[in-house]
Amino acid sequence: MPPTVLYCADPLHDRRADGHFAAEAREVRAQGGTRALVDHDALLRGDAQRAVAHVPEGSGPCWYRGWMIPVDRYRDLARELARRGAPLIVTPDRYRAAHELPGWYREFAELTPAGAWTEEGALGVDVAALARRLPPGPGIVKDYVKSRKHEWDEACYVPDLHDPAELARVVGRFTELQGEWLAGGIVLRAFESYEKPVSAATELRVWWLDGAPRLVTAHPDGPAAHDPDPVPAPELARIADAVARLGCRFVTTDLARRTDGVWRVVEVGDGQVSDAHPATDPGLLPSLLLGARP
Repeated sequence: MPPTVLYCADPLHDRRADGHFAAEAREVRAQGGTRALVDHDALLRGDAQRAVAHVPEGSGPCWYRGWMIPVDRYRDLARELARRGAPLIVTPDRYRAAHELPGWYREFAELTPAGAWTEEGALGVDVAALARRLPPGPGIVKDYVKSRKHEWDEACYVPDLHDPAELARVVGRFTELQGEWLAGGIVLRAFESYEKPVSAATELRVWWLDGAPRLVTAHPDGPAAHDPDPVPAPELARIADAVARLGCRFVTTDLARRTDGVWRVVEVGDGQVSDAHPATDPGLLPSLLLGARP
């Protein structure tokens, strides 16, 4: 029997999928699979039992496809689903490894911009000392999962990581804006220049299932319209080795072409919570997940 695929419920209509994932959810059924719904808001409030109330007992192994979940809440979700006989295929430790930068960085260190980070929850540290682990020059500030790139000059980009005052200003503003949603700790990364404008030729998302690159799409932040034909991928052998070492079943790697022509891994993510470009055929990801071994 194919795995069940769990989608986030519409906050106003808990018997149907959230509009962002509705087309994928319809494709699961069209392809003969089973989908169930999770209350994402209840999960974030800490009520995992209510969050899974509409998942039928005995559903068997499940994939999750929905909005990002903090690691501790994902652990709650996994526990409640296991009690209902619907265990998550991606265990909490493997979710964390792909979802948070400290979990995947070591395996990809030669393929991605240099980084350094604080321990989880350690916000009162000397960020200037942290920055000295990286070479001087520009960098970005983020947490274990996300940056605030839409507030680029205010809360993301630092012209020189070795400028203590400017670094403290950007880190402080980033921390303030993230508030309770700050994931893990503070991450500093060296800045690399990538080709512009962003397009399917300069920025890609590769979807890996059981160590194999199964789908290459435009990055979800790319232009709203692009050629729907398959996106050409760069050589993936070295990235495949890193994915294999990471040992996670369903992951994404975001690639960008640097101005010197070299493709770099900008981010790694758990495929369950990775968004797809709007022009991506909504049947592709359900087909991958339903065809996977439980």
